[in-house]
Amino acid sequence: MDGSSPITAEPDSYTTEDGRKIGGVVMEMKNITLRFGGVTAIKDISFDIREGEVRAIIGPNGAGKSSMLNVINGFYHPQEGEIWYLGKKRGPMKPYEIARQGIARTFQNIALFRGMTTLDNIMTGRLTKMKSGIFSQAIWKGRAEAEEIEQREKAERVIDFLEIQHIRKAPVGSLPYGLQKRVELGRALVAEPSLLLLDEPMAGMNVEEKEDMSRFILDVNEEFGTTIALIEHDMGVVMDISDRVVVMDYGAKIGDGTPSEVRNNQKVIDAYLGVSHD
Repeated sequence: MDGSSPITAEPDSYTTEDGRKIGGVVMEMKNITLRFGGVTAIKDISFDIREGEVRAIIGPNGAGKSSMLNVINGFYHPQEGEIWYLGKKRGPMKPYEIARQGIARTFQNIALFRGMTTLDNIMTGRLTKMKSGIFSQAIWKGRAEAEEIEQREKAERVIDFLEIQHIRKAPVGSLPYGLQKRVELGRALVAEPSLLLLDEPMAGMNVEEKEDMSRFILDVNEEFGTTIALIEHDMGVVMDISDRVVVMDYGAKIGDGTPSEVRNNQKVIDAYLGVSHD
């Protein structure tokens, strides 16, 4: 990891369209290019994520959004460009190192342990916080017992926050889709991330479920001060909950700005109408 100064000339903060103050740069993607064999998934993209904001990444199917989220999460390492996180240049990292840096995520396709209860699934989000060894956990005495009780209390607080007390002992495989998505959000939240990555959190939901999830995302951002970066196809949701939006198409960035700026960007309009590729 390189400890020299981050590459950024951006101001330290900005004010959102609804008057909230957003802090300085938490993560900066600088000229990112990602290839898979002969296919270029991301082409020379730069943007930043700022402390306390909800930052959306949008674009048509195949635009490279999930690949970008995987770069942010450290799952992919780009062939070109630099990633700066909390003022330091970041190199290749393992998933557990990313988690310990305070980055958590949910997935486009639900990745829960279907045979385990809601509580047990959410508890898995605390694994990186556990300090006791395998032997002490097996006999569950002393430090291991006290530690598990402490971690369970944190999990119960997240369960209360997400209003899923009534399903805490239910196997997640038996739950409706919308509640499973909420459990997955809970597993990410219990890790107490400073940066939360959400991959299509509204996918497959009905209108009521989307309203609930939007409310929880805003509450996480406002009450916990958690910085959020999300991919979402529902443009109504994106425009309602995001502070800034970066738009991708065919792996390239075609727009970046506030929801109103992006909404009126002709390149973005063309990409979504399908006329920019004629």
